[in-house]
Amino acid sequence: MQSSLIGKIEKAKRYAEQPERVSFLDFTADFHGENSNYKVSFEAGKWNCSCPFFSQRGVCSHTMALQRLLGNMLPREALSSPLSD
Repeated sequence: MQSSLIGKIEKAKRYAEQPERVSFLDFTADFHGENSNYKVSFEAGKWNCSCPFFSQRGVCSHTMALQRLLGNMLPREALSSPLSD
């Protein structure tokens, strides 16, 4: 293996141990829920989910799960929700 590639692999390992280096600005994800699959997105500082509960309340278990999963990798406005603890 080339020494330059070995160095990049080691750097990638260090970066992976420091998730605070990453900030998601916009993304879309497929969420496989218990009852169905949903599209969850975070764009322009706002969450969206294709589940019926989100359309009624503006928050749902899918968006809250992603908040917990991604934690510090999300911008501050992505971490607030009316039901967060």
